[in-house]
Amino acid sequence: MNQEKRIYLDYNSTTPVDPRVFDAMAPYFTEKFGNAASRNHPFGWEAEEAVEKAREIIAQVLNASSKEIVFTSGATESINLAIKGLCEANEEKGKHIITQVTEHKVVLDTCKTMERRGWTVNYLPVKKDGLVDPDLLWESIRDDTMVVIIMHANNEIGTIHPTREIGGICKSKEIFFLVDGAQSFARLPTNVEEMGIDLLAASGHKIYGPKGIGFLYVRRRDPKVNLTIQIDGGSHERGKRSGTLAVPLIVGLAKATEILLDERDEENQRLKKLRDKLMMGILDALPDTVVNGSMEHRLSHNLNVAFPNVEAESLLMGMSDIACSTGSACTSASLEPSHVIKALGVREELAHSSVRFSVGRFTSEEEIDYAIKRITTTVATLREMVPLWQK
Repeated sequence: MNQEKRIYLDYNSTTPVDPRVFDAMAPYFTEKFGNAASRNHPFGWEAEEAVEKAREIIAQVLNASSKEIVFTSGATESINLAIKGLCEANEEKGKHIITQVTEHKVVLDTCKTMERRGWTVNYLPVKKDGLVDPDLLWESIRDDTMVVIIMHANNEIGTIHPTREIGGICKSKEIFFLVDGAQSFARLPTNVEEMGIDLLAASGHKIYGPKGIGFLYVRRRDPKVNLTIQIDGGSHERGKRSGTLAVPLIVGLAKATEILLDERDEENQRLKKLRDKLMMGILDALPDTVVNGSMEHRLSHNLNVAFPNVEAESLLMGMSDIACSTGSACTSASLEPSHVIKALGVREELAHSSVRFSVGRFTSEEEIDYAIKRITTTVATLREMVPLWQK
């Protein structure tokens, strides 16, 4: 691999820490190293002040109260706490869950766990563009439905679901609404009051913050959401999540949130321009390329395409200087095609040909030009190697 040319186009998987975020975190690893739970001396007070400031920053983005923000190790832990904690604390409301088939594996796997514990789960199909049908959701609600779990934006195809409409349905039926906001937090306007969201999970490493930190928004009133704690060991985070708070990471998450919020409109426009340039460059050279998912309701930095007669894994190996993926990073070790792409109703072989590209803050136009050439020439080379009877 040419070490001088390594192009990162996998920003949906993770993002590099913004240097401004790193600078904000640095003091809390050294001179400001106090434990935020140590309330008997200035070191602890200083750490607690930083944590509470971060909590306020995140809450303001969501139009929430700072008391509704619970810090965790990331969206995976947040969703586990939300689903398991909600089910255990609200069993009397019913034991029926509604979600949909293109959710991240953390939601699907946690729902499978709840099924083993006696809960019933409805996995709604999606339309060909990847969107959930609110009418189908309405029809699926039962008297014992306790929670609806629908992600704001999909991590593989960038589809932005009709979250506000879904939230309205849940409110009218007095059902909890849990949202995986890992791909949308700070990137898309999210008002938990206007959108009827009761719980929302997100991670710092998706927004140029550090890995190992995230949060769970938990509504305190109208309705109050009760959760059963999943990690014992103290009364941290208002009794919802035990463990010493990672102050430097929390500071980094807040700084990353501030930066993205301040630059969001300009950044989204720039990323959409780069994404569209990449898409048109590929389509111009390879017109039979298939774009997966809605282009109208889509994250500005996401592109997921299928290259007929090309195995995605072979393509990735053939252009190892381009960092991209065949699906979620959490399932990249699997040889099975993406469950998200299969849910769109595409042919099995096309699902095996699908690749996700995602641009980001540090992507340049020159890198897009290079990527277009590498992608299209590699696809052409691989197609020449395919036997005629397979074409």
